[in-house]
Amino acid sequence: MKTYTPKASEIQRDWYVVDAEGMILGRLATEVARVLRGKHKPTFSPHIDTGDHVIVINADKVVMSGSNKAEDKRVWRHSGYPGGIKSQSYAELLDRKPAEAVRGTIRGMLPKGPLGRKQVSKLKVYAGPEHPHTAQSPTPLEIKR
Repeated sequence: MKTYTPKASEIQRDWYVVDAEGMILGRLATEVARVLRGKHKPTFSPHIDTGDHVIVINADKVVMSGSNKAEDKRVWRHSGYPGGIKSQSYAELLDRKPAEAVRGTIRGMLPKGPLGRKQVSKLKVYAGPEHPHTAQSPTPLEIKR
């Protein structure tokens, strides 16, 4: 029996929309990362991008589990210069840039390198309920709450 490897012309990409209102951030991110990688398809291959496009709406209404996790957990970034490290809590980031908080969480669950960068480019995150991708007719992605 030979191992099947999908060709680029055989990959069928679908569009999904996820409503993040009231969802826990980590549980949302794991399911979205699974769909972006293509692990929900029988043609999944770890070295080929077989995933689908995902649109996340209402990113400003996402919640974090735990009593003080939003205040205790920190997000770090570095400017590249000595002493250029900055941090802020997830609560501050969710208030200021909720779409970036969701995108960064999902990006951390994808592979590092060129494959992960290609997969994260299929992720669209919006803070509000509207998105400009209605022409692609995305289907709702059901995630257990």
